[in-house]
Amino acid sequence: MSTQNRAVVFHGTENMKVDTLDFPKLEMPDGRKAPHGVILKIIATNICGSDLHIYRGSFPVPDGMVMGHEMTGQVVEVGSDVEFLHEGDIVSVPFNVACGRCRNCRAGRTEVCETANPDTACAAYGFNLGDFQGGQADYLFVPYADFQLLRFPDRDQAMDKILDLAVLSDILPTAFHGLVEAGVRPGSTVYLAGAGPVGRCGAAAARLMGASCIIVGDHDTKRLDLVRKAGCETIDLNQDVPLTDQIEQILGEPMVDAAVDYVGSEAHGLGKDSGTMDPAAAINQVMDVTRAGGATGIIGVYGPDPLAKSKEAQEGTFALDFGQAWIKSPHITGGQAPIMRYNRQLMMAILWDRMPYLREMLNPKVISLDEAPQAYADFDKGSDVKYVIDPHGMIAK
Repeated sequence: MSTQNRAVVFHGTENMKVDTLDFPKLEMPDGRKAPHGVILKIIATNICGSDLHIYRGSFPVPDGMVMGHEMTGQVVEVGSDVEFLHEGDIVSVPFNVACGRCRNCRAGRTEVCETANPDTACAAYGFNLGDFQGGQADYLFVPYADFQLLRFPDRDQAMDKILDLAVLSDILPTAFHGLVEAGVRPGSTVYLAGAGPVGRCGAAAARLMGASCIIVGDHDTKRLDLVRKAGCETIDLNQDVPLTDQIEQILGEPMVDAAVDYVGSEAHGLGKDSGTMDPAAAINQVMDVTRAGGATGIIGVYGPDPLAKSKEAQEGTFALDFGQAWIKSPHITGGQAPIMRYNRQLMMAILWDRMPYLREMLNPKVISLDEAPQAYADFDKGSDVKYVIDPHGMIAK
């Protein structure tokens, strides 16, 4: 087995490098032994839109941190307390680091584990959330492995569908969570703000849930083309037409049953304001287009952003049109997704071909570890592909 670990490392804003580091140990970030953990050989590790927040400087992290929180890997080392996983197993890693023992984990709220991060009730790989190193690397340490890891039932089947299964670690369950919180049911009409990789997963998941009319809005026409080819309706947000009017042109009424914000605070305005950052644009749009008594899921990231133009947005305060929405008795849910609540069901849907348009809409591009820094730059410019890093060439084979 290798004694080194090559990884994509953050060295400042817009500066990612591939460094050679020590091989990971079965140890927690504070140095405590972790017999409950495993070491994974990474098969697929994706670049996520959330990684761009770090790349741009919107989400501060320490210099030298290993990037990445979307990982699929093969178990190569097993801690002495691990009972249900074995060397050779192929597994998906939920991006939430969760202990499985605290009050929130026992209630299924793994996105707000109370113990994995001593500073706050939230821990994740490849963020400044508990000091867990990311998985854009050759190898990765995963704690609480029996609880956290989703094992694929058949190796050959998993490798055949690896580009679909690779999104189980974050963006597919995250997209699904937004739809669940928005109350999507068979026959629902749905508006999805954002046609990035998470929004495109949302479109695929909405089909799985039986939604009728799925409308996706974005400023990037190439991304909209991907969902249109899969049977979704699309709205070009560069048009200087009110969003409700554009929805009415499609549905015959200016509202939908459910809406999800997949954009977050890096949103832009509509029409003539489409070139201007408007941190509250997407969340206000989804509240505006949701019918009275409907629901919205706020999946896009909202938090303090040192790069924001206003002092309020820098501190994480946003100008919401809640007074306009309040009269409709809205149900609004935000925050990170509890990945483990959904990942097994979605795995089975993929393995049994119930999400046939997922890969087509994702538009994945497999790259090597050495190509990752350039992929960050290309993704930051608005690429319509989903970058999947293949550190060991296992996907290529």
